[in-house]
Amino acid sequence: MIDFTPLFRSHFLGRLQQQVRYIDHADAVQQGELVRLVEKAALTRIGRKYDFSSIRTYRQFASTLPLYSYENLQPQIMRMINGAKDELWPGRCYNFAQSSGTSDGRSKYIPVTRDSLRWNHFQGSSDVVSHYLNLNPASRIFAGKAFILGGSFSNRLKLPRGVRVGDLSANLIENMNPLANLVRIPSRQVALMEDWSEKLPRLVEAAIGENVTNLSGVPSWFLTVIREVLNKTGKSCIHEVWPNLEVFFHGGIAFEPYRQQYEEICDMSKMHFLDTYNASEGFFAVQSDWDSEAMLLLLDTGVFYEFLPVEESESETPEVYPIWEIEKGRTYELIITAANGLWRYRLGDTVTIEQLNPVKITIAGRTRSFINAFGEELMVHNADHAITLASQETDAEVLNYTAAPVYSISGQRGHHQWLVEFAREPQDKVRFMQLLDQHLREVNSDYDAKRSGDIFLALPTLVVAPTGLFDRWLASTGKLGGQRKVPRLNNNRTIIDQMLALMKTS
Repeated sequence: MIDFTPLFRSHFLGRLQQQVRYIDHADAVQQGELVRLVEKAALTRIGRKYDFSSIRTYRQFASTLPLYSYENLQPQIMRMINGAKDELWPGRCYNFAQSSGTSDGRSKYIPVTRDSLRWNHFQGSSDVVSHYLNLNPASRIFAGKAFILGGSFSNRLKLPRGVRVGDLSANLIENMNPLANLVRIPSRQVALMEDWSEKLPRLVEAAIGENVTNLSGVPSWFLTVIREVLNKTGKSCIHEVWPNLEVFFHGGIAFEPYRQQYEEICDMSKMHFLDTYNASEGFFAVQSDWDSEAMLLLLDTGVFYEFLPVEESESETPEVYPIWEIEKGRTYELIITAANGLWRYRLGDTVTIEQLNPVKITIAGRTRSFINAFGEELMVHNADHAITLASQETDAEVLNYTAAPVYSISGQRGHHQWLVEFAREPQDKVRFMQLLDQHLREVNSDYDAKRSGDIFLALPTLVVAPTGLFDRWLASTGKLGGQRKVPRLNNNRTIIDQMLALMKTS
């Protein structure tokens, strides 16, 4: 295949010249984005409600609009799904990214408007390539094909004609420029398949004979696919299959738990890993330096950012700051206003400001207890609901519980480990965990997708805690009493490993 990298390089590197403005003019760039967003939406329902046409400054904007959670916007979004025009963004929206996280339902639905695709998602994807080409002058990325691993649309929802709801990646693949299909795999038909037990072998078949130079996707998902490719070909290193593979653009979940596993199956003299902050709600940041994991916040891609100090997250009247008032080293809850119709939206992510001029961030975590080690986005309300039903159906009584991920090792699938202290144990503990898993799948579409076919995520396992273990652990941390409790879910194993070690000393 002809190497088009030299032809495209100047185009992509030219974009970096525009981002030079981020260094000393972040305030002007972001205020320009705010004006663009407010003016565009002036005649929408929300624009008329808050008189967007009269808003000229950030202070006017911040004093006029309240902070929104998904639950606050859900009625308008559901009207958009059902065909309403000019609700939160001009025109009608036909695409919605499905994601977990609501307190009262299975999924949340994030509008994917034409402007959010053009201004944000596709521009962000392009910016990733720009920074990679800048970091790797020897790249030949356009001498082969991109292997883009995506999700699917839901076929179980009753939707108006033309409306599509599914993973963000499915929405992006469907709306991608047809010319891009010439340099990417798999085919659109395979990429959007819903059943992973059928999709996985088709992905492997589509990829083995191609000249793959770059990967894009979630680390846990791609690790499964790569291992299947290695099993199919009998190889131990993925570069024996794709000798020109040079970069993995990853995002969605933390990469560090998977780094060693990737390094074991890659020729690291050829391979690069570039981190991105790409969520259903928007494409926000990209790693721009090999020497730092901090990511450059994208300031001119249809998103206006605000920052709420984490210590004020529970305040009814928190202080919120624009980008030109943030402090290095401080951790904030991220609030966005974007071209998808999310206005002063509490994203649920927290970020630490690692650098100013230009602003670089690291993702600190979520504002709520959760597990998202494999892209499952398991929230506490999901866990509480599922363990309650499993207990009722097995005549068990739970006193305390906590859960954490167990990462895949030596080809074994990752899973969740539950440490549970019972007042009354279930007679059949295997059935208890099967029911728990079943009810988690019922209330969380992302968890259900990762558990599909036992491909990405195995059945959760149970460890029965001895009586008093949770109180003993709290006492060991000096936090026993009052409203203190062990977090229900953790995205790392720090707490559960401490408790398991404590069990051995009793």
